[in-house]
Amino acid sequence: MKPSVISIVLGGGRGSRLFPLTQTRSKPAVPIAGKYRLVDIPISNCLNAGYNRIMVLTQFNSASLNSHIKNSYHFDIFSRGFVDILAAEQNMENDNWYQGTADAVRQSMKHLAKYDYDYILILSGDQLYQMNFRELIDFHCENDGDITIATIPVDAKDAPGFGILKSDEEGNITSFIEKPAYEELNDWKSEVSHKSKSEGKEYLASMGIYVFSKNVLKKMFSEDPGDDFGGELIPNAIGHYKTLSFQYDGYWTDIGTIDSFFDANLDLTRDFPKFNLFSKTPIYTRARMLPPSKILGSYVSKAIFGDGCIVMADKIENSIVGNRSRVDKGSTLLNTYMMGADFYQGTIEISANDEQGMPNLGIGKYCYIENAILDKNCAIGDNVRIIGGKHLPDGDYETHSIKDGVVVVKKNAIIRAGTIIP
Repeated sequence: MKPSVISIVLGGGRGSRLFPLTQTRSKPAVPIAGKYRLVDIPISNCLNAGYNRIMVLTQFNSASLNSHIKNSYHFDIFSRGFVDILAAEQNMENDNWYQGTADAVRQSMKHLAKYDYDYILILSGDQLYQMNFRELIDFHCENDGDITIATIPVDAKDAPGFGILKSDEEGNITSFIEKPAYEELNDWKSEVSHKSKSEGKEYLASMGIYVFSKNVLKKMFSEDPGDDFGGELIPNAIGHYKTLSFQYDGYWTDIGTIDSFFDANLDLTRDFPKFNLFSKTPIYTRARMLPPSKILGSYVSKAIFGDGCIVMADKIENSIVGNRSRVDKGSTLLNTYMMGADFYQGTIEISANDEQGMPNLGIGKYCYIENAILDKNCAIGDNVRIIGGKHLPDGDYETHSIKDGVVVVKKNAIIRAGTIIP
């Protein structure tokens, strides 16, 4: 009999480490790969596994995410599937917003009462990976688990950034520590595959992906008032509930910073990217009725283009150009993620901007842009130079921010002709 599963995608907190991309949107709504949103990743993994009852928990800047989900995920009238938003709410019993991952799920449990299910699959909304969740659920069921944590081997350099656990030969988790200091790591090595061991990855990190048996999670919530799974409920459960480690050896990255976000996107342009968009398990997103992209006289190498673009650039290399992007003649993009636009400008608006000396949406003539992220609806005038680099100090300015050496031009920013950043 097929396990009955409800999936919950955690929308995250304020997403301050991804600022300014999260200035007006939640983390799961941040665009990736020129045409998707981060939330499309966990939702697609669920749908590809046959789990089509999905809740997305949000709290901050949720309007953009609500709109994307409403316009993207539709099921026929004979299906029991859904992708619903559950926004944080105040009520007569509780006037607090979500205080952590466990508190968010705890407050949402009352909304699940009308559904029949045996297992809850809890996912993060800001990770990039392709996992067969059916294998994860089957592992949980076959081993009679109360809790199963998806884990990934990491090396000593990365381990302090994660929750690290130890497991025995049967996959039972025996201990757990949240973000250990480097000096503590000697006692936290686990059994991993030969491949991982040869790469120096001998520590098992929690991926923030959990499976709970329904009655177990309800009991844990009644016994433990903690607000966070990784920091409180999971460590407290070890030894009291059968807690399993499901080792995953595929590609996975936690997109929590501008640096990791930038690297993950540009990696998609390489000959053999770590995350395969061209697979049998598609990434689902909003279906837009846009024309194909048009490229006129440009040198293009290792680039990804969304739909509906008009490109007359001189050169585009190691870059992503998102939906509805316009890049005028003579311009160069290197190591750049251009997110594109939400709409096309009409000819009347374009003519009016030209008369007033205002830039139009997209990139103007003879610009040079390198090591940058251009958020949606940017208007960049002619002869603009934007050059990022690791030597640049972090900073936040009216039209852009600099983080980890990446220049991030803010959503709806207007960059006048001749501007040099930094």
